Amino acid sequence: MRVFMTGASGWIGSTVVPELIDAGHQVIGLARSDASAEALVAAGAEAVRGDLDDIGTLRDAAVGADGVIHLAFKHDIAFSGGFEGAAAADRLAVETFGEALAGSGKPFVIASGTLGLAPGRVATEEDGQSPDWPTPFAAARARLATALLAVSLASRNVRSSVVRFPPTVHGEGDHGFMAALVGIARDKGVSGYVGDGSNRWPAVHRADAAHLVRLALEAAPAGSTLHAVGEEGVPIRDVADAIGRHLGLPVASVPPEDADAHFGWLGGLVGVDGPASSALTRASFGWRPVQPGLIEDLDKGHYFDAPSA
Repeated sequence: MRVFMTGASGWIGSTVVPELIDAGHQVIGLARSDASAEALVAAGAEAVRGDLDDIGTLRDAAVGADGVIHLAFKHDIAFSGGFEGAAAADRLAVETFGEALAGSGKPFVIASGTLGLAPGRVATEEDGQSPDWPTPFAAARARLATALLAVSLASRNVRSSVVRFPPTVHGEGDHGFMAALVGIARDKGVSGYVGDGSNRWPAVHRADAAHLVRLALEAAPAGSTLHAVGEEGVPIRDVADAIGRHLGLPVASVPPEDADAHFGWLGGLVGVDGPASSALTRASFGWRPVQPGLIEDLDKGHYFDAPSA
């Protein structure tokens, strides 16, 4: 299958690319820079220069492909009109791909998230399947609306599917939430958690996540929602303990009212209880995560090899 990918040189996408190539697919990746294009070619893929604002490029690439995987999102929101601007660009890209693929029966896989889907209880693939789904997070509402748009493309003969990722997609080289928590602990001289630290975050190793993206491309029925969740819920206190152990720092509770001051931009998230299940995904696709879990990955030490950004 000839597959066009956005986000192909990103954290998850750069692992999806070899996963697809090893399975016999051809990959054409969208590259925002010369460095990204060179990395894609070195990985055995083709590169198309452009970004999510290049609507004509997205449309033409989708028309010429046998399937599309859309993983890109403007995470550098300081330069993309804030989160609203990033979410609008993401929705426009999905609309563009939908128009290009309508009536073709081709697969179309997009990325979404589990955080904020069902705070305080275990979220499942069946949650978030209506426009008025209650979530307290504006970011989650925006991503959910775009995911529902993708699901609705099934009625236009697009084999669309949504892969929801947990907030922690971990592994060596990660510069996401776990690396940020390590950096905050270094800066503050204490590895913190909010309240009693019993709130849970789901997690997955990026290699397991990449494998599920391929399964979605190859076999997900039209209108499917999949959860790339390797661990249902890792208590944040356990994460703080692991960070403190490796950095030789004390581990301490941060009162909820002080979370923003201590954790900065992560303050509104680090205390969220957002476990998620992948039971339906595993039963439907035979997906079995085999990579290390989050705490085991932290204990490998690579998060602590150099100061975190």
